[in-house]
Amino acid sequence: MIILVLNCGSSSAKYQVYDWEAKEVLAVGVVEKVTFPGSWIEHKAKGKSEYTEKQDCPTHTDAVNLIVKTLVDKEHGVIADMNVIQVVGHRVLHGGDKFTKSVIVTPDVLKIFEQVKDLGPLHNPANIMGIEAAAKILPGVPQCAIMDTAWHQTMPEASFLYALPYEWYEKYGVRRYGFHGTSFLYVAKRAAVLLGKEPQKTNLIICHIGNGSSVDCVKDGCSFDTSMGLTPLEGLIMGTRSGDIDPALPFYIMRKAGISPQDMETILNKKSGLLGITGQYSDRRDINKAAEEGDKKALLAQEMEAHRVRKYIGGYLAALGGECDALVFTAGVGEFSPWMREKFTHGLGRLGIELDDEKNKAAHSRNGEFIISKDNSPIPIYVIPTDEELVMTEDAHALLKGSYDVHTKFTYSFAGKDYVNKARAEGLKKDLEKNPELKKIIALPKQKA
Repeated sequence: MIILVLNCGSSSAKYQVYDWEAKEVLAVGVVEKVTFPGSWIEHKAKGKSEYTEKQDCPTHTDAVNLIVKTLVDKEHGVIADMNVIQVVGHRVLHGGDKFTKSVIVTPDVLKIFEQVKDLGPLHNPANIMGIEAAAKILPGVPQCAIMDTAWHQTMPEASFLYALPYEWYEKYGVRRYGFHGTSFLYVAKRAAVLLGKEPQKTNLIICHIGNGSSVDCVKDGCSFDTSMGLTPLEGLIMGTRSGDIDPALPFYIMRKAGISPQDMETILNKKSGLLGITGQYSDRRDINKAAEEGDKKALLAQEMEAHRVRKYIGGYLAALGGECDALVFTAGVGEFSPWMREKFTHGLGRLGIELDDEKNKAAHSRNGEFIISKDNSPIPIYVIPTDEELVMTEDAHALLKGSYDVHTKFTYSFAGKDYVNKARAEGLKKDLEKNPELKKIIALPKQKA
């Protein structure tokens, strides 16, 4: 069985093709600048050289068509024709509080996505267009929706409600929803394996740090609280998003500077965060380089981001009553930035979180799971590369077969101690040749107690 997963953003369309029987990825890629002039596709296929082609994609339907053309191309493709694709999984940013798990898309499901798209105005319209485009190009093939928000539907009211008029929740669905759900699901299951514990008996603090960032407090294997809220704007300082601010601040600036609500929304989402502080950088690599060269604003941006992350780690440790099995870092910055992990954990030794500097410096790979804490650290620190596409793939397959259920009643392949990602295993061999120190920090599954 061949499974296609699509992640259609406002101006991009990412994809992955997976061979279910062989348990391996056949191809991955992305179409950039969708809806803008100068679109192009970047395509990586197993056993073939990387391929790039420029082609304007004024709509997401055009982008999906370009993906299809590339997948069946005789030279660069990986399948003979699209008839071999039996199911498509779609990332959907916001499902409101209507969905606690992934679903097969029906007209009624699409209606709900339309109803809640105001909650995710930058992403949900594109997600919907991706679903409609794939359904048009692949008629009769089941389309499945995997919601970022579904993982967080286990949060209790005390975690997800705001101290606002209760009728706003009843009438307009105003509440904390949380995001990065597929990432947290994958990482939580893998952390349980490494700890040798049953998922439902595992307490974790997971830091998904990328251009968009959030922290998840996992209690008894389920999301208990998370830093993002009604939208992905709340919480940590991010690449271009402000994160937590005084709610009165936007009104103050709108009055002072004559800024419209629409412009303020754009500023908070696209011109704030690390970009707002430094005035020119949102990429942590650029910020780190500037900081090393003595740029005061870059140094300030690093300290502000780290301070915010530490506050959430400490707060969630308190929410767990100190009973935390592990602190985990994932996503681009979490997986590849030793200097930021050091800043995120600085001064947390008295809370039982003790980073090993040498182990931390060695952990710089997306192909392995690593432990970077001191041997005597009461709370271990892991780096676990996320795999959102695999979650989407397994959900889509199970939905097609009728075996799917909420994650507390469903067993994922990666939740087993013998699970191996073939591509990452091959990649790790190459990484070990370049960096033998990685071998010392590879995290191996513990025996279950």
